[in-house]
Amino acid sequence: MTSPEIKIQLLDVMLKIRMAEEKIVEVYAKDQQMRTPTHLSIGQEAVAAALSLALQTEDQVFTGHRCHAAYLAKGGDFQGFFDELCGRNTGICHGRAGSAHLTDPAAGIFASPILSAMIPVAVGAAMSFKMDLNRKVAVAVFGDAASEEGVFAESINFAVTHSLPILFLCENNLYSTHTPLSVRQPPSRIFERVSIPEMPAEQIDGNDAFLLFEKLKMAVDHVRKLKGPLFIECLTYRVREHVGPMFDYDRGYRSQEEVETWMKRCPVSLLTAQLIKENILSLPQAQAMANNWKCKADDAYKTALKAPWPEAAALEEHVY
Repeated sequence: MTSPEIKIQLLDVMLKIRMAEEKIVEVYAKDQQMRTPTHLSIGQEAVAAALSLALQTEDQVFTGHRCHAAYLAKGGDFQGFFDELCGRNTGICHGRAGSAHLTDPAAGIFASPILSAMIPVAVGAAMSFKMDLNRKVAVAVFGDAASEEGVFAESINFAVTHSLPILFLCENNLYSTHTPLSVRQPPSRIFERVSIPEMPAEQIDGNDAFLLFEKLKMAVDHVRKLKGPLFIECLTYRVREHVGPMFDYDRGYRSQEEVETWMKRCPVSLLTAQLIKENILSLPQAQAMANNWKCKADDAYKTALKAPWPEAAALEEHVY
């Protein structure tokens, strides 16, 4: 059973992500200071928040282009996040990464926007963890479209064959850019196609933060004990456009009604309502938590705009 303290932490992490991204929505087009494509996780925050609380600090997460939530939840530097999106030298990657490459080794978070690219990297990390006997866990976080790449199957095969300490975590938001899942994949569900005796797999509600934490905590504990990899598919939904801060009802690939239906299942709202119902938080307390992260996001953005740009002489540094 999830403790009240964990439930409050879940909401706090989700609000951290939500307020940071809402700040991006506010300033992205207006100020033109974030000259990077940005892939928002608004509507999907529960997965990253639950995962972060299920992991230990030394565990490592490998994710893709929609990496804000995983980065912020895993403990990536908050100010460095805004500095990076604004291209400043004080950014976590010295202004070179932008939105889709957020990587902070100190926090154990690594990202690449190439579809499925970080799945085999996560497997390699898990292989090193097993060889070093250090009981770390690797987590490969990816979307539904990544399961269509060949390296996805190859990575699972290798991980299962060597019984590696890795969790494969699929954030299924039902779309690959503008293409719905129904026209890209067969009717069977993703977790059903990868489930084998050597790697149990299941599908869960990706907007239920309590359920996510309990399932992911058990999964991480299983993997850490070298009982073999696990696969969890989280059904969720991105509210904003594939890349950018806007809504995209006019693109013709999904309706406003569909988006608004999913917005009623907003994981932040659901969790807030549940905590109030259980008398763990009052509405004013929840609002204060949200306002705290809003103020921090406002301050971080203002600070980022005053930060120095990378020096021209540093153009060839950190290039491999």
